[in-house]
Amino acid sequence: MRSGSILTAAATLVAACAAADLDPIVIKGSKFFYKTNGTEFFMKGVAYQQEYGGNGSVSAGSSYTDPLADEAICTRDVPLLAQLQTNTIRVYAVDPTANHDPCMQMLSDAGIYVVADLGEPKNSINRDTPEWNQEIYSRYTAVVDTFSKYTNTIGFFAGNEVTNLPNNTFASAFVKAAVRDVKAYIATKKYRPLGVGYATNDDEQRTDLANYFDCGDAKSGIDFLGYNIYSWCPPSNYQESGYKDRTEEFASYNVPVFFAEYGCNKKRPRTFDEVGTLYGSAMSKVWSGGIVYMYFQEANDYGLVTIGSDDKATKLPDFTSLASQIAKVTPSGVAMASYSPSNSAQACPTQDSTWEASVKLPPSPNNAVCSCMVQSLNCTANSGISDDDIKTNFDYLCDPNNGDYCGGIQANGTTGVYGAYSMCSTKERISWAFNAFYNDQTKNNPKNTDPCNFKGAAQKQTGKASNTCKTVVDQAGDSGTGAITSAPTPSSTGSSGAAASSTTGAAAALKIPSFSFGLLHMTVYVTFAASVGAGMVLL
Repeated sequence: MRSGSILTAAATLVAACAAADLDPIVIKGSKFFYKTNGTEFFMKGVAYQQEYGGNGSVSAGSSYTDPLADEAICTRDVPLLAQLQTNTIRVYAVDPTANHDPCMQMLSDAGIYVVADLGEPKNSINRDTPEWNQEIYSRYTAVVDTFSKYTNTIGFFAGNEVTNLPNNTFASAFVKAAVRDVKAYIATKKYRPLGVGYATNDDEQRTDLANYFDCGDAKSGIDFLGYNIYSWCPPSNYQESGYKDRTEEFASYNVPVFFAEYGCNKKRPRTFDEVGTLYGSAMSKVWSGGIVYMYFQEANDYGLVTIGSDDKATKLPDFTSLASQIAKVTPSGVAMASYSPSNSAQACPTQDSTWEASVKLPPSPNNAVCSCMVQSLNCTANSGISDDDIKTNFDYLCDPNNGDYCGGIQANGTTGVYGAYSMCSTKERISWAFNAFYNDQTKNNPKNTDPCNFKGAAQKQTGKASNTCKTVVDQAGDSGTGAITSAPTPSSTGSSGAAASSTTGAAAALKIPSFSFGLLHMTVYVTFAASVGAGMVLL
């Protein structure tokens, strides 16, 4: 009996150890550390997601497969990741409603941490038509809610290569607003410290991007910066690859920087000669390691393994090369207790033809404010309005040639001018535009006897506002462009929040357009507005 008891106790102890939480990673100055023992942490990472390119330009129709929601796949892949001495994976899109417990536990047992991008194809900040609104906020905070409970979550990326050219630098204002608000959300929810960062590409905007996301109020600054770099293409070295220049540029950066993607594939199989340099003395004082792109072999030919029709993983030569190189490195760090950060935040870049992003950021999403706005309207969107109807009406109502109906819901990352309701959900914003048109037509075009119709997309209501809402509406003003300084506390968001006020399907990806249309559309408008009983624009 005693022997059996001892065996049972031993088995229980082993199980408890296997299920033990991984020591959280914390940030101090420009370095990562293990929270408990204060040892510096260097990422030995692998990007881990099939068929996804979350680079700020994916279409609303794109889909994705959450790599951490399939226990069988994790059972197959985690041991292989462990063979590479992986201690970090990066995932680009996760489903916050799925169960991640089995996969996150397997990763934890293998000593592997996770950095998760917050967006997904249908709901993220798009570089061409950027927005920071209630739908995207709810998506991002839902991911935070889901992964905050795991001690092997390091943090999140609020964007990946959203700005990649001088003509879309203005999009960075919206990403920085996301950083600000996700950080505030984590603090409000009293979650343990979790980093919120940005992953940038290696191009001519690199310095301005790095400075912009770090400058100004620390509450809106990134907690870490991921750098996607593919410049070490054999034969190369520390100088020729540009690694030396980049290391010198980031030597004064005050938050951790690491390679969020690396591994040039111009010559196959890859030899990963850069690994020894990345984790060597010249770079490890500045860089916190890196994440190799990519675990899965796909059309772009970056894979470490290939997945067969039987769902089995087969190692490729790149896998063997990386394993060999990683096995050789032992980066030397500092102890957290003896480390005294001395770097300070960067200066904000000057706005010019190559950097357009304003330091003035979009307003924080607040569903209570948006609810107040909708309650005050006399013409609102029908509950069942379709995505097509929303797009068609936005196209017309937000064309400045047709009137001033969208000032309160538009946002400009270059001028730093944002409508008070620009952060509301798609349905709430089209309601604002409907109402602005309704008020204009009621006042100025008595021949239009049904200005709140829009082919059945809108409906009348009696606008009213509580005392709290009246303050909000008054501050925003009739044009919706005033600053709201007495915003009510938003209701619960994240995994169960503002989705209730959002339209379904692709609506979260619909954007308020920017127009420079000419005489043809003006003629259409004049004809429409003069028509008796006109209720919907036909474009």
